[in-house]
Amino acid sequence: MSRRRLRLHFPALATGLRSAWQAGYGLADLRQDIMAGLTVGTVAVPLSMALAIATGVPPQHGLYTAIVAGAIIALTGGARFNVSGPTAAFVVILFPIVQQFGLGGLLIASMMAGVILIVLGLTHMGRLIQFVPYPVVLGFTAGIAVVIAVLQIPDFLGLQTGELGEHFIANLSIIAQSLSSIDPWELGVGVFALAVMLYWPRLDLPIPAPLIGLVVGALAAYGLNLWLGGGSIDTIASRFSWEINGNTGSGIPPVAPVLMAPWHLPGPDGVPLEVNFELIRALIGPAFAIAMLGAIESLLCAVVADGLTKTRHDPDAELVGQGLGNLVAPLFGGITATAAIARTATNIRSGARSPLAAVVHALVVLLAVIALAGVLGLVPMAALAALLFIIAWNMSEARHFVRTMRSAPFDDVAILVTCFGLTVIFDMVLAVGVGIALAAALFIRRMALLTQSDRVDTRRDISLATLPDGVAVYNIDGPLFFGAAEKALASLRVADPTIKTLILDMHDVPSMDVTGIMALETLLDDMARDNVGVILVGLKARMILKLRRAGIHKVPGQRLYCQHMAQAIKVARRWQG
Repeated sequence: MSRRRLRLHFPALATGLRSAWQAGYGLADLRQDIMAGLTVGTVAVPLSMALAIATGVPPQHGLYTAIVAGAIIALTGGARFNVSGPTAAFVVILFPIVQQFGLGGLLIASMMAGVILIVLGLTHMGRLIQFVPYPVVLGFTAGIAVVIAVLQIPDFLGLQTGELGEHFIANLSIIAQSLSSIDPWELGVGVFALAVMLYWPRLDLPIPAPLIGLVVGALAAYGLNLWLGGGSIDTIASRFSWEINGNTGSGIPPVAPVLMAPWHLPGPDGVPLEVNFELIRALIGPAFAIAMLGAIESLLCAVVADGLTKTRHDPDAELVGQGLGNLVAPLFGGITATAAIARTATNIRSGARSPLAAVVHALVVLLAVIALAGVLGLVPMAALAALLFIIAWNMSEARHFVRTMRSAPFDDVAILVTCFGLTVIFDMVLAVGVGIALAAALFIRRMALLTQSDRVDTRRDISLATLPDGVAVYNIDGPLFFGAAEKALASLRVADPTIKTLILDMHDVPSMDVTGIMALETLLDDMARDNVGVILVGLKARMILKLRRAGIHKVPGQRLYCQHMAQAIKVARRWQG
């Protein structure tokens, strides 16, 4: 197989693993990858369960995501240290999909998003992440964090709310009306687990805080259930049940993920979905939202990893890898996956050397499912809610949010607040779309203000002192595009009847779009009607070619292209006679 075909089919083998091998990958590095994978896998087990539950699906689907998508993306992506699986950012998108289309609809939408991501990677769209402004990213991530936190309040307080819906304001109203049903025992378990998870990192011990928090929470819930009798404390085992090949049970099924058809899984009414054009059309919007957020989060994660390790990732290969992971994982019951910044940072801090660490992480999660499913079922829902509170807080980047609000220009603050509000009240897709549109409009406005045309005082410029009367010189500075062209060229309208030749110094015009071309053509036509000759000086060859293709050719005695001002001065003298 040629190197070019290798890069196409196995981009990570040509980037991540290959770069590790070229750096002298050996047994010591393999040991480092195994230890890092063990650490990250231990962290991923509770996170995967919690995020699946927050999404509205049974916890095993989050574990299956970490197993299948985590391994596939590690081996086919373009980032050496990324660890992929379910992430908090997707909760705000996936929860409404589950409400409308059920688990089956979510898995189909994830597969469709996988196809979109592959297309983005193959068409080299990976670099576009740099065009998403920071206030937009900060705004929607902080908004997502608020939505996640609010969705955990019922489990943390033990409220009897029933099933929450898609809309934030409606959910807040339901929670407020249910506050009288607070269960002090559930609240106690949640507070205890939260306190342990917050205090544990201060001890600087190698065991991850989420694992310790869920273990002590499970022990507390088990003891309280024995003492109080019955199932007073809600756990994974009491909340969820499963059925596989005629076998049933509670909690998490103790089997590895198996091949399944997502369209045979239940829809919102519990009945298997019927795949048809109407369903695909209804899911294309959510699938596109999943793909866009997956691309943004994965590539941002890769950029963070590059900063920590001084390496470089391949953004297009990473998109292809993410697409393959999201295309295959739903066939084994996995939900949407993307690179997780927290798990990736843990991977790097644990000494990872290559993508093999992420593969080991997936194997650790697989082992936990097979060997510890019964134990995982003892984890209380209040403790998982506490874990998600911490995830939401870390995701919100509250300090950066406040600092940006205080120090950023007003325009950027407006974008930040708009994206935050739209994400919380409506959804992330609308927030990102409006945020990027606002950022683009403000950028256009700023660029338009930079583009100017000023008349040069020929009496003060020695090189222009020999120009005859009747010649005016204007300097155009900045790009001529649809936001600036009309304003910049409007000042060139000659009102002085003594002016017969106009020299336009365009050395400082870096680019020109079709609006700029049309505005310039209109100006030249007006000058021709007034018998004013125009000399265009310093235009780059590619822009002259554009103008000629638009029909703006030189006309003897009326219109001419010159490369240098000295040449233009000679022509102006000749035209003036």
